[in-house]
Amino acid sequence: MGFGEESNFLPQLNNPICVVSPQFVSPHPMEMLSGKKLLTLSDGNFGVTDVNGNLMFKIKGKLLSLTGKRLLVDGLGNRILTLNKKLSSGRKTWQCFRGDSSDPRDHVFTAKPSYRTQFKTSLDVYLASNRRQDVADFKVKGNWFEKRCSVFVGESTNIIAEVNKKQYVPNIAFGVDAYSITVDPNVDYVFIVALVAILNETNEEKCDNEVKK
Repeated sequence: MGFGEESNFLPQLNNPICVVSPQFVSPHPMEMLSGKKLLTLSDGNFGVTDVNGNLMFKIKGKLLSLTGKRLLVDGLGNRILTLNKKLSSGRKTWQCFRGDSSDPRDHVFTAKPSYRTQFKTSLDVYLASNRRQDVADFKVKGNWFEKRCSVFVGESTNIIAEVNKKQYVPNIAFGVDAYSITVDPNVDYVFIVALVAILNETNEEKCDNEVKK
């Protein structure tokens, strides 16, 4: 499904999609906001607030490095996920673990860029239980230049979350680059935030490389 077509959101799921923790699965749709000029960030350039501007999550760690560790923390600084970026056969791969662990027993998912052009990036996402990684459990597809992307279940056209450019943001924490993250009911919204953070850095890095050319 391409942009401009009607969204194919799933009806409310009977079986919740719980990837990180049940505490991050809401029976209601979740809308969050993000953007480059989030004034409450003291480190990093990625943060997420609720619609009222209250900080929910942010990324801690050195951005735009070839490898390294990022921490996804909540508004109080509690560590939720560790995002490890590695180079494998010249290809950047993200491995996500619970808390600040890198123990394989705490592995949650792996994300790999599957398609990348100047404006479009796709991610293949494999849950820890998917050891063969022959078929992705989730896919992220979109045009990050326009701040538009969707999260799909596997190879299907079923969308469980979307990112869209926000036309109006009533909070000064964001600049004109603000965008909304909308998550379907019964879908782990921290999982979605982690995917958006990975996509954000993948494209920030791509833009940085273009500037250096």
